[in-house]
Amino acid sequence: MIEVLIEAERALTHGLVDQAERLYREVADNDPKSSIAVMGLARVALERGDDRTAYLHGRAALAIDPENPAAQHLVMRLTELMAGRGETPPSVEAPQRAGTQPSPERTRPTRIGSPGLLERLIGRRRRR
Repeated sequence: MIEVLIEAERALTHGLVDQAERLYREVADNDPKSSIAVMGLARVALERGDDRTAYLHGRAALAIDPENPAAQHLVMRLTELMAGRGETPPSVEAPQRAGTQPSPERTRPTRIGSPGLLERLIGRRRRR
């Protein structure tokens, strides 16, 4: 699955958001413990400007791995952004299939990389 995650990362880096989403969903469907895939889906949502979905995926990644620094940062930052806009972060609902909705009830994952990438993504979105 690591090859698929690398391909998804490459696609997202090159702006191929639909392809990246398809690949991250493939991994999430096949490995429900992969916080990397769920965080990939969160990044896809960020690229599309969908903060609420990104937040839900971030929460799902934290449910898989509560010590995931990228997910912690994403959830914290999006909570701040939503509060600044007067919005309430969405509540996490009952889990569904990994590829359709973030699932807060998964268990330990493979760890995701540095939160620096998410910081750059969030920073890049704000500058647009």
